This record gives sequence, structure tokens and C-alpha cells, in this order.
Amino acid sequence: MSKIHAVITGVGGYVPKYVLTNDEISTYVDTSDEWILQRIGIRERRILKPEEGIGISYLAQKAIEDLRSRKDFDPLEIEAIVFATTTPDYVIPNAASLIAYRTGMTNAFGFDLAAACSGFIYALEVAQAFIASEKYKKVMVVAGDVLSAVTDKIDRNTCPIFSDACGVVLLEATEEEEGIIDAILHMDGNSQEHLHMYGGGSVHPASHESIDRRLHFIHQNGKVVFKHAITSMANVCEEIILKNGLKKDDIKWVVPHQANLRIIEAVASRINIPIEKVMVNIDKYGNSSAGTIPLCLWNLEKDLRKGDQMILTAFGGGYTWGAVYLKWGYNA
Repeated sequence: MSKIHAVITGVGGYVPKYVLTNDEISTYVDTSDEWILQRIGIRERRILKPEEGIGISYLAQKAIEDLRSRKDFDPLEIEAIVFATTTPDYVIPNAASLIAYRTGMTNAFGFDLAAACSGFIYALEVAQAFIASEKYKKVMVVAGDVLSAVTDKIDRNTCPIFSDACGVVLLEATEEEEGIIDAILHMDGNSQEHLHMYGGGSVHPASHESIDRRLHFIHQNGKVVFKHAITSMANVCEEIILKNGLKKDDIKWVVPHQANLRIIEAVASRINIPIEKVMVNIDKYGNSSAGTIPLCLWNLEKDLRKGDQMILTAFGGGYTWGAVYLKWGYNA
């Protein structure tokens, strides 16, 4: 009997219209376009302007509408929704339920998955397990964040980095030798002081004190996170290559989380993959956490061909990190 795989059959994306440039950031923090480009590799990023009732579920709705414009499918056939985000509209209800209602996927059950920048690859592993169980045939994976909502605009260490975006992929069951082949995922909760947002949870619920202490913003020790990201992503890529007997010449694309261009280049160098085979769009969109990898797939879909062997890899707060090995399922 043939093994059931989960294959990506369509991709969609959406970014807010507002473009925040390096020059604009330099008007309110001590930085410059040259400094940001050299240190991070970002020229501009998209920001969702604060409007009542608009958050990540709005970006997700638009991304799903974009997906439907590219691939015709019946929303009522979607059986599950996995929404990878750490910036849901609300604590209750979850973002998955909101987009199910707003996009007509009302036969689906769903939930939010919080794994920071690794959210998309974590969600792929969960979704493929649903499909491999043969209980579900169509699962929607949504991944994105509105990091501008939790970015301290006067912190020069973080405000040039983060952005807002959302990407979606439709996973379907197939008996062909394509789709998600393997995943290796890790986490380490012993390093929270280097990358965290302590406000808003049950330890530090919103209060005058928590706001005054600026606990509701992301705080990052850039040098420490930089080193961990390179080592962790490179090691897990090597791990999945070795486990699956892959030759590096056979890998068509590596799609890394878009956190920092220097991290991306260092990971490519360590695993000996030419930078030409690495998907990069951080210069245009910045770091939207869980949204960066699907946004790359959406942005560069035209370059993908059926059967392309790909490795997706990410590192994020938690720490969380991992890699997914897949074979692309269609010609754009």
C-alpha cells in the first residue's frame, strides 16, 4: 500500500501596504540606512497601521483570498486549520476560528500554534501528521505575525528588524513521492532571557507596572541569538540531509527564516550550499516571524518546479528551531 504524503498544492500571501523605510526609522532612533543594511540586510519592511479590529487575522484573510485567486478550491472542503502565530488578534477567541468564519472554511476545526519564528515549520509537521493519519485530506496552514504590535519603536536593537506579513499554504493528501518527506524539530526553554516578551501572560498580566517596565515588547540579546541561530539552523540542516541520504547537489532550494541576511549567508556557507540556491527576500519584507518562510514561497513561487527538493529551516524564540525536507508538488 502506498504511503500517504502531505503535499503543498497552493500558496498565498499578503503584506500590508505601508512601507517603513530605514530612512524613516532613522528619524526617531539613532541608526541609519547604511547601518541597518550592513548589520541586518533590510532595506524596508511592511507595517500594518493600527486600526480598530484589524490584526493578524486580517492579513490571514487577505492571504487566503490571494491563494484562492491562484488555486480554485472549495473552502468547505478544508478539514483543519493550523495557524502559526504569536500575535493573535485576541487571547480568546483564537485566530484560526476567526479566519475559518471570515473565509467560509466553516467545516474545519483549528487552533493557533505558538512557536515564534519556527511556527511555520512546526505547523507543517502537525498538518502533515493529520494527513498521514488518513483522517484528513485537506489542511490549511497559516503563518504570520504583526510584530509591529510588540516592537518597541525606540529600541534601536529591535525596531529595524521586525515587520508584519502572513503566508498560507494548502496541504493535500497524495500517494505520489512528493510533499513533506521528513522534519526534525527542536526546542530549548533554558535561554529565555536572550529572546523574550515577558508581558501579557499569566506571570505578568497587563498592568500599569508591566507597561511602565516595557514588558509588552520583544527584548533580544542580538549577539547571543545571532550565534545560536547560525549554529542551530546549520546543524539541523546537516542532520536532515544526512538522515535522508541527500546529496547537496540534489537540493534545489534552501528556504531559511528571514531574520538577518548575515545569518542566512552564514548558514548557507556552513552547509556548503551556494547562496544562489537560497531564497532571500528579507531586504523587502524584514522579519515577520512565522510569516517569513511562506512569504518566500509566495514571493518566489514562479521559480519552483514540481519535484524540486527543498529544505526549510528556522530558528526562533523559545528557543525553537528545525528543518523540513520536502519535494515541491506543482509547477507555478
